[in-house]
Amino acid sequence: MRRIKAVAAWWGGLFFRNRRGVEVAPKCRVAWHKIRLAHGCKLRIGIGSIVEARIRFDRPDGWVCIGERTFIGASTLVCAEGIDIGDDVLVSWGCTIVDHNSHPLAWKDRRSDVGDWFDGNKDWTHVERAAVSIGDKAWIGFNVIILKGVRVGEGAIVGAGSVVTRDVPPFSIAAGNPARLIRELEPHER
Repeated sequence: MRRIKAVAAWWGGLFFRNRRGVEVAPKCRVAWHKIRLAHGCKLRIGIGSIVEARIRFDRPDGWVCIGERTFIGASTLVCAEGIDIGDDVLVSWGCTIVDHNSHPLAWKDRRSDVGDWFDGNKDWTHVERAAVSIGDKAWIGFNVIILKGVRVGEGAIVGAGSVVTRDVPPFSIAAGNPARLIRELEPHER
């Protein structure tokens, strides 16, 4: 098994950049062998972050932005549009964050999906997509699923095993399938 590479390139105060749209700040640990880039996609990882997740770009021009001092365990991020994860965020292991439906709802629009994928020509025209946003200081428990268009607010906590289909307010706890608001965090818990 490959080891997680430490990235410590800091040139003139800028992020390390390569020609494929990747920007990585210093003092990061990134499991590069788990990242599958697509043409025109962008990946940005902030200083001091640890990324052990599989990151898969399903469509060209998608973007994933991971903030500073953020930990993403052995989880999966699937991007066709955009995924924004803030600073000081904890994403546990076994989580899935996906910003699209993968397939159109109507059979007539998805009947050739497998063949199109095989040929490298998936048609995204009828696939619903919406960026996902996870605010600063959020904590996502293990085995959570976050679906397209969801915004998890600053400092919010999502309980283990939850399926998040709607926004989670800042400084609150949500859990369940589908996830629902359990309570707001008290001022001393923020």
